[in-house]
Amino acid sequence: MKKAVLVIDMQLGVFMRKEYDGMAVYQEEQLLEKVAGLLDRARKADVPVIYIQHMYKDFPIMEKGQPMWNVHPAIAPQEGETTIEKWHADAFYESNLADTLNHLGVDTLIITGIQTAYCIDTTCRRAHSKGYNCILVADGHSTLDSDILTAEKIIAHHNEVLGSQFATVNKASEVVF
Repeated sequence: MKKAVLVIDMQLGVFMRKEYDGMAVYQEEQLLEKVAGLLDRARKADVPVIYIQHMYKDFPIMEKGQPMWNVHPAIAPQEGETTIEKWHADAFYESNLADTLNHLGVDTLIITGIQTAYCIDTTCRRAHSKGYNCILVADGHSTLDSDILTAEKIIAHHNEVLGSQFATVNKASEVVF
């Protein structure tokens, strides 16, 4: 198996929302710590790390090139690592992600990032449909509270649902490189 780690939409602006509208990424410090540790282990094992960055049209401070569009500095890409831009929740749709993975010979995706019910869910399902083995990092993705569910419940629900058919769900400490 040839693995790659996907870091989806962990852009600074998402983490800064609490300053603008009071919406905070659930357990953001733990998330950053888990993902940073996972990335460190992946890099030591020469496993590719691929960053996915959402392109925003109607949110000026999050548009490409703006400081809030950058990946959070605690887990920022290192020189030579791939960054892929996307316009949709599905990281494969209208992006070069599939071509990049094919070029690298990757068949297994280790999925981390934000937001659970949107880009994590959609990319995980699409990767499964495209024939990739998926490992969803149970403590390596997060979201914001919704109007009807807490982020904690959204994450638990998606770990269960995605783990039932679309991915193997492992804690960051359980991911083997």
